Amino acid sequence: MCTVTFIPIKGQGNFIFTSNRDEFPQRTADELMIKTINEKKVLFPQDQRAKGTWIAISDSDQLVCILNGAFEAHKRRDDYVKSRGIMALEMFEYENSINFLKNYNLKGIEPFTMILYDCGNLFELKWDYNIKHIRNLNPEDSHIWASSTLYSEKWQKKRQKWFSEWHQKHVTITQSAVLDFHNNAGEGNDRYDVKMYVDGLVQTTSITSIEHDKDSMRMRFESISNGDVKQEKIQVHTT
Repeated sequence: MCTVTFIPIKGQGNFIFTSNRDEFPQRTADELMIKTINEKKVLFPQDQRAKGTWIAISDSDQLVCILNGAFEAHKRRDDYVKSRGIMALEMFEYENSINFLKNYNLKGIEPFTMILYDCGNLFELKWDYNIKHIRNLNPEDSHIWASSTLYSEKWQKKRQKWFSEWHQKHVTITQSAVLDFHNNAGEGNDRYDVKMYVDGLVQTTSITSIEHDKDSMRMRFESISNGDVKQEKIQVHTT
């Protein structure tokens, strides 16, 4: 759950949202699931161990994505009360993201960064185990995030630099161009490139990309281990 980009399609109110999941190779997610939560149709890749997810969309024009860690690497505890992937799905139980941000009890949950899109609004929530840090983001700007548990400030800044340089070369944004960034950006360092690999420990296990337009969201899920690609589309409504 480690490198994420949000790229608006200028002048259209649409965007491409893409997430590289960097995890233990045993943490698989092979299928796209559809679940009804609070009368919302929710689409997501399901983590086979914890049964939660790191990225999900709904037909209520909502998106949630989680990265490990908040501001810096933290020491893990063995008494966390809930999986962050379950929490991601519970967000859809709330009428909107603002209600979730104000009212969801995060006590005892491991630090994380959450990106929320909700009917044209974009939010960032960082939970450091003590305090909610919430920012309203401009949905007309591009954004990039990387997990603080895997990447130091130095490598966070390098990712921002790679993203900026890529953006300067791509006036017209397409999903294939974004996927090329998520597959190939970097300096040839397997440990720190956007698509990363540390033998036997952690690697990019999948890349999930979402295309949003005024009527729908389409999720493209690619398993890196076998190259399998699954795609599902949901119609969105805001009333």
